[in-house]
Amino acid sequence: MSHPHARSRVLSVLSLVVAVNVASSQSVPEGFSRQDMLRGTVTQERAWWDVKHYALSLQVMPDSKSIRGSNVITFEAVAPGDRMQIDLQPPLDVTRVVHQGEELSFEREGKVFWLTFPGALEVGAEHAVEVFYGGRPRQSTRPPWSGGFSWKKDSRGAPFIATTCQGIGASIWWPNKDHGADEPDRGMDIVATVPAGLVAVANGRLVGRSSNAEAETSTFHWRVTNPINNYGVNLNIGNYVSMSSSYQGEGGELDVEYWVLAHQREQATKQFVEVPRTLAAFEHWFGRYPFYEDSYKLVVVPYLGMEHQSSVTYGNGFQNGYRGRDLSATGVGMKFDFIVVHESAHEWWGNNISMKDAADMWIHESFANYAENLFVEYHFTEREAQDYVIGCRKLIRNDAPIIGVYGVNKSGSGDMYYKGGNMLHTMRHMLGDDATWRRVLRGLNETFWHQTIGTEEFEAYMSRECGLDYSLVFDQYLRTTQIPVLQWRVGGGAVEASWGDAVDGFAVPVVVSINGVSRRATIGPGVTKLAFDGGFETFELDRNFYMRTERLERGR
Repeated sequence: MSHPHARSRVLSVLSLVVAVNVASSQSVPEGFSRQDMLRGTVTQERAWWDVKHYALSLQVMPDSKSIRGSNVITFEAVAPGDRMQIDLQPPLDVTRVVHQGEELSFEREGKVFWLTFPGALEVGAEHAVEVFYGGRPRQSTRPPWSGGFSWKKDSRGAPFIATTCQGIGASIWWPNKDHGADEPDRGMDIVATVPAGLVAVANGRLVGRSSNAEAETSTFHWRVTNPINNYGVNLNIGNYVSMSSSYQGEGGELDVEYWVLAHQREQATKQFVEVPRTLAAFEHWFGRYPFYEDSYKLVVVPYLGMEHQSSVTYGNGFQNGYRGRDLSATGVGMKFDFIVVHESAHEWWGNNISMKDAADMWIHESFANYAENLFVEYHFTEREAQDYVIGCRKLIRNDAPIIGVYGVNKSGSGDMYYKGGNMLHTMRHMLGDDATWRRVLRGLNETFWHQTIGTEEFEAYMSRECGLDYSLVFDQYLRTTQIPVLQWRVGGGAVEASWGDAVDGFAVPVVVSINGVSRRATIGPGVTKLAFDGGFETFELDRNFYMRTERLERGR
């Protein structure tokens, strides 16, 4: 069943033209290369066609650590074009490309292949090219933080293989249009052939499996019906067994599957009770799970975990916390399984609402981090939720802006996690209206259902729907490394308050306490006087605001 607000993720022709004009006119930013620009920009060779569907088919050969296969790319020509950019990273190589039964000529430029058609394709019509490829893909040295294949063994000595590609891009292991602005509107088919005795698990639903006794292989066909971001596509291979369940949610009955190694059934049965608790909390805060048609899967992998759409991967050792420790150092982090909660939050933030440009990765990670806090509030107490998010402030570095560099596939600081989560927590308390805050969180997922967006669209929605202009808040926390300082001094029966280390014109509502009496006040721009009765004793800023305070001497 389609969602009432479902809209195609395709970029409009106008926005594509604008993107191309920007890409064509800008020079390569200092510190970046032409390859960075080709990877991170909507080039002319990307702009004229819109992906409708991917059909990836590959064989994985663990003995040689190699793969071979093809990807059928179905697309619509939205503008005239006869030259196409397809991304595939070395050491993998394209061997041939077929269009309408005829082979196309192509040439390589680093991580990009330029395909040439005999002439411009018909605008408005759908076309398909099949890109054949193969080789020994890059091996991940530190998954999930480094991309590529992980060729591991499980504790019983059987092959245990997985892909990861966030940041570096899906083109590290399969050919595609590797840019976040364009996702396949009709989803994707993934057909994986592996050695007999192993099971291949990918995104979506398993719609077919077969065996080839002569070749000693098994083939697994997975289907995704919803749009999917490229880095959310994954493939996991091992001695898997499936444990089936279901969840009664806002969208009806959701099929839930746990794919674990055969010897992990008992551990998984106990630990994965976290999944329905997570779904309940996030449907409350964010609205219905975005992929009922494709199910929810939790798949055990040989690394920590990732947010692969409808195929959330898990390697947290069947324990609470983050690898068994509490990131907040408050004790609250041991009340839940970090990987189940954080990575499942990405189904809403990253997979439902997806960034157009890697510079806006904060939309994925800040909200997934903040969701941990909301999970705690839903299942435990508001006080513990506050303890958790505030406790994580010690992990903030303020080393670089959270927003990265546009057009070169460059995300911002890792502060997009803990600082981003605390920014959102601060914004909630600036608003001071929890019912509106929840309505806006749900409204974001409703309004931008299955779409790609940029920071500007997000900022505009938040300010409009909250009825509070957050533009300078976003500037402060996303675009600078400075934390605003609430500077204050006492004089004439009032606390005189103003902002230091803040962007020009910074003015926001905060909650302060004078002599133990709490009040809400908007501070700035300039000096704001907060009158009080009697003698002065204490002045405090509510702890839920990620800011610093500084008392000034009189006369400064």
